[in-house]
Amino acid sequence: MADEHPVIKMEDTDDKLPKHWLSGSLKYVDFKPLTEGGTATLETCLDKNLHRVVVYKKLHPHLRDDEMENMRFLREARVTAMIAHTGTVPLYELGRDREGALYFTMKKLVGRDLRSIIMDLAAKNAQTRVEYKLLRLVDVLIQACHTIDYAHAHGVIHRDLKPANILVGEFGEVMVLDWGLAKVHGEKINLDEAEELLTGKKGVEMELTAPGRRYGTPMYMSPEQARGDAEIDERADVYNLGSILFEVLTHKNLVFGNSVEEVLKQILEQPTPTPSKVAPDLTIPKELEAICLHCLQKDPADRYQTVRELIADLRRFREHRNVSVVQHAPLTHLANWVYHQRVLLTAGCAAAAAALATWLLMR
Repeated sequence: MADEHPVIKMEDTDDKLPKHWLSGSLKYVDFKPLTEGGTATLETCLDKNLHRVVVYKKLHPHLRDDEMENMRFLREARVTAMIAHTGTVPLYELGRDREGALYFTMKKLVGRDLRSIIMDLAAKNAQTRVEYKLLRLVDVLIQACHTIDYAHAHGVIHRDLKPANILVGEFGEVMVLDWGLAKVHGEKINLDEAEELLTGKKGVEMELTAPGRRYGTPMYMSPEQARGDAEIDERADVYNLGSILFEVLTHKNLVFGNSVEEVLKQILEQPTPTPSKVAPDLTIPKELEAICLHCLQKDPADRYQTVRELIADLRRFREHRNVSVVQHAPLTHLANWVYHQRVLLTAGCAAAAAALATWLLMR
């Protein structure tokens, strides 16, 4: 725990900055492996100027000259920096090292990703079941939705939302990670122009997506991503959030298969499973099930049209109000109103009883 949350000491805060101070990648020392993905490695290191530990991300050596991967890497860094929301990782610096390879540094996060939490719940881990009850996980999802809503307001679509990309910090923060596949406003899709740039011709913009190509993690793709549609909008993220909610409710994946083709076929052709039927042993509120299934409609026109609409229904559920995707009988409306106004009604009844008692004593 001491390594994760080092005590801030005066010798670090008050240490003088030399006149000939180090800049760029030269100021980072004491590198230690953290994790790695398919295209990049992450290490922790010490920023000598600010006396803080940061995360240093760089492409794998064999990809450092790959034009496409370099542009995706730049996009991830700049999108993360430009969104600058409380639910995104603070990005500190973008630059090149002494060999000319790209890198960026960001805040070192401490916490658990939602995927590991759900896996522990599926394994019936006692501590996780106490710490992460359903209502807390709904609150985590609402916070993640706010980050995505903020990104959408800035023309950015994540396109790779999944439990592994949502981190829950031990101080209550919820961070949405990995914006490397983000689609930004104004991005056109043109294979010929991409080919021209890669072959050295000038005067064209490189596009990081192309029609017929699928971007994202197969098990969490929306149908339009699975088809490789040229036009992907914010409703693809709505579907992905519904897939995450499905796992929160059932502790199981929405789709599965032994190959990518099998997974994509299931997304495109198989009916969406109902959470309560997939996990009959779990208590799944009908409101959350309805919200989940509304997100997972195959046709984007049948889903929530914005993440903000999804947030509104999740909030209504948390506040014991009727959600928009469930039809309620009039008596249910009354019961929910009584529940929501229970404090005022209790106080009113108590006041009336006190007034009656006073009147009887005076008589």
